[in-house]
Amino acid sequence: MDKVDLKTLIPATANTIAAHADELTALDQAIGDGDHGLNMKRGFEAVRAEAEAFAAKPLPEALKAIGTKLVMTVGGASGPLFGTLFMALGKEISAEPDHANLAAAFGKAIEAVAARGKSQVGQKTMLDVLKPVHDALLQGKTGAEIADVADNAAAATVPMKALRGRASFLGDRSIGHMDAGGRSVALLVRAVVESIEGQA
Repeated sequence: MDKVDLKTLIPATANTIAAHADELTALDQAIGDGDHGLNMKRGFEAVRAEAEAFAAKPLPEALKAIGTKLVMTVGGASGPLFGTLFMALGKEISAEPDHANLAAAFGKAIEAVAARGKSQVGQKTMLDVLKPVHDALLQGKTGAEIADVADNAAAATVPMKALRGRASFLGDRSIGHMDAGGRSVALLVRAVVESIEGQA
């Protein structure tokens, strides 16, 4: 992680979100507000626009600044949640994190997201992807394995009944649809893994 180049990583995540914005919107239209893809694209494009400035900061400060930018630009329900994820990660991570520090910081960031969203695992939210990714980190899985875990966890939200957010108003009708926030997490995890492994 100490070799991460945010000037490469930030465009990689923004490109992924932009490429999948229509898919994310379609997922959100099925059981949510229908604006998730557009909102996420707007937020990550705003981060991309300041990639050089973020990359010049120490990693903890950069992550906190990225989180703040996402809160300000994503909007909707997702802005505060994804922003909290990055801000909390920045608060806990070291400037040159080893695997143990990364895993611990990611765990604390997930706790912050759960508190912010007043949600828990099993309620068909982004937590249902974040938690398996954290478990995979703790187990020392490879980047490719972690990306696969994220994809599988997002797919596993399909049969779940939503218990938080707009989707929860649909009750059983939320079953059969993938959670858009969970899908976004999986996309970001794969983009980060592929970017880092491409730099190695």
